Amino acid sequence: MAQLIYKQIMDDLKKKIFAGEYSDMRLPDERSLAKTYEVSLSSVKRALTKMENAGIIFKKRGSGTYINPLYIKNESIFNYEGSNLGVTDNFQMNGKKPKVKVLSFEVIPPTEELQQELFLKPHEFVYKIVRLRLFDEEPFMIETGYIPIKIVQDLDHTIIEGSIFNYLEDSRNLAVTKSFLSIFAEPSNPEDQELLHLKANEPVGIMEGIFFLDNGTPFEFSHMRFHYNYLKFNTFVSVQSK
Repeated sequence: MAQLIYKQIMDDLKKKIFAGEYSDMRLPDERSLAKTYEVSLSSVKRALTKMENAGIIFKKRGSGTYINPLYIKNESIFNYEGSNLGVTDNFQMNGKKPKVKVLSFEVIPPTEELQQELFLKPHEFVYKIVRLRLFDEEPFMIETGYIPIKIVQDLDHTIIEGSIFNYLEDSRNLAVTKSFLSIFAEPSNPEDQELLHLKANEPVGIMEGIFFLDNGTPFEFSHMRFHYNYLKFNTFVSVQSK
């Protein structure tokens, strides 16, 4: 319950930040927030600490807590805050969550590349899942994922129209908690232009990598092609003084 409370505080504060409710770029003090949300001071402190670690806010000693202006200017759609790294729950833009349209779903033998990336043998088949991600009706990503059948045998259209990672967590008690990702850009191809509403001279952003289960098993190789307007990734770096 404590986790749910601090998450609710974070979500509400972020909505208010983007709604421009803090025109002076300064948040109320912790005690005022605890009174507003009718929660304990520890829940507020935890929410603010999470937001500070994510670079959303920063604290000035003796002055207060302020909103990072670059966070507002460059909101990222990558907002990993849940118990797994699934796109459905963690990709958001201005509070909107993505919708899913399944383009294709088939079983294929693994290529040599997939055998290497997912530690498979030639006879260990994989699901190939191609989905279009949208915010409301606006497409932002073409996602192609490859998942070994030996890990999960019962995927169907109903499951892949939702969150595969959540299904795995709920039905198998396994969470996807680690990933290695590469992010780059390249010229868009005709399929990108059709599905993502890009012009021929416009680029596409690429994010691809391997997602791992909490027990270390490679679960999925994913290739994601983004409309360039949505390829924003924010990071917050903190250097510890010696």
